Amino acid sequence: MLLEVIATNLADAIAAERSGAQRIELVTGMLEGGLTPSIGLIEETIRSVSIPVNVMVRPHSLSFVYGAEDIRTMRADIRAIRKSGAAGIVIGALTADRKIDSAVLRVLIAEAEQLDITFHRAFDEAEDQFEALELLASFPQISRVLTSGGQPSALRAMGRIRSLVEASEGTNLRILAGAGLTVEALKEFIRQTGAPEVHFGSSVRQEGHSLLPIVPERIEAIRSIFEELEQERGSEA
Repeated sequence: MLLEVIATNLADAIAAERSGAQRIELVTGMLEGGLTPSIGLIEETIRSVSIPVNVMVRPHSLSFVYGAEDIRTMRADIRAIRKSGAAGIVIGALTADRKIDSAVLRVLIAEAEQLDITFHRAFDEAEDQFEALELLASFPQISRVLTSGGQPSALRAMGRIRSLVEASEGTNLRILAGAGLTVEALKEFIRQTGAPEVHFGSSVRQEGHSLLPIVPERIEAIRSIFEELEQERGSEA
């Protein structure tokens, strides 16, 4: 099991690492679902933490359908991120008919070279998630898919997420479950879905608010839940 935590500033990233996060998703514009952060923030974050930092590449929140100008912007951002020493990028693109935009993905992946790649929650707007998953699995450079199972909260899509986890077995993809997860519901969520990675943002912050600081105790509680579940699995083996 792996815990990814959203960071929107340097203090977030440092607090997340110190309290047990295993990977950072670095974004700005969290209220808009995450946008590309500044290169200064990217570089300072990478210098300040030792865990992997995956950087959001999303030029705007208008849609996940991108034109030529957007693609040029994303390519330039990916080049800068690659040079910064980041571990990976978080990308996604759809066609107007809500299918994965393979053409855009190929361009962005080529620019990424050896960066780790997460396909973001554009996946949750895809017309057919299982068809989308199969297509994404054809790109060996993509490591994981961030998804809430197509619902506003992953807690409302446990059956779908379980099915996606099963469908991803034997591929290069791991399901990163996120959106609406809470510390209180996490143990049962993992039991029911088998999600190998989980993604937390607002619910590990003060008052559950995206713009407030991280509460280290909530991240520590998540890592404790991981340990309990691993002990359970060990006793069942």
